Amino acid sequence: MPPAKTSYVCLPCRASYKQPYDRDRPERICPRCAGPLTHVGSAFAAPRRRDTAAWRTLSVLLHAGVGFHKSCCGGPGYRPRSLREVRERMTHARRTGEPFARALVRPDLP
Repeated sequence: MPPAKTSYVCLPCRASYKQPYDRDRPERICPRCAGPLTHVGSAFAAPRRRDTAAWRTLSVLLHAGVGFHKSCCGGPGYRPRSLREVRERMTHARRTGEPFARALVRPDLP
């Protein structure tokens, strides 16, 4: 059986690649710009290349340490889809002292 594939993204190129995950070789190189690829997980669905707002949202999520890995019950759970949702959750995190990564994956704000 072939190894399962997972997603890697290049944020400057706004490109996504599915490749087999190899623990011995975690660093991947973008074929377009030769920059490093970021491992995002197997439950990732890439936005369209022209959708700059979605790529900005994705960039915030990845820099906060939020991934798109499958859980035992299906997909990765809730992830914000717009910059407005990201701003709301970051404001909530600043007010309450909750870590950004946890606030970003919270489905509902109190």
